[in-house]
Amino acid sequence: MSAPPGINEGRSTTRPTLFNEKYYRLWKVRMEDFLIAENYELRTIVNRGPLTPTKQNGQNEIVPKDPSEFVAADFKMMEKNVKAKKILICRLGPDEHNRISAYSNAKEIWDALQTAHERTNQVNQSRIQLLMRNYELFSM
Repeated sequence: MSAPPGINEGRSTTRPTLFNEKYYRLWKVRMEDFLIAENYELRTIVNRGPLTPTKQNGQNEIVPKDPSEFVAADFKMMEKNVKAKKILICRLGPDEHNRISAYSNAKEIWDALQTAHERTNQVNQSRIQLLMRNYELFSM
C-alpha cells in the first residue's frame, strides 16, 4: 500500500504535516502530537479555548483584566493562543485558510476544521440511507 500523497512532507520535529484537504484524521493526530511536543499548554488551548488574564474585583468576583493592567505573565499566557493559531494556520492550504480566516483563536479554527472534515453519526446515517436508496433504484 502506498503512502498518501504529501505524507513524506512534514516528517520533521520542527515542522508539522501539511494538510492537503485529504487524510484529515492523519493530519489531526499528527498536529495534536506536534502541539503537545511544542508545548503541552498549546493542545489545552486548542481544546478549551484561549487563556484570558483575570483579576478579583472589590466584590470578590473574577473578572477579565483590562489590557492596560496586563503584566509580563499575562502577555506570555495570551501568546500561547497566538502560537497555537500560527501553527495551525501555517500548515493549511489556501482553501482551508479561506474556511478559517474569520476565526480569532485556535479553538475556533480547530472546531471549524473538525466540523468540516469529520463526519458525525447523523451525516454517516444519511449517507448510508442515500447509498441504500441508490442501490434499491439501481437497474440494468
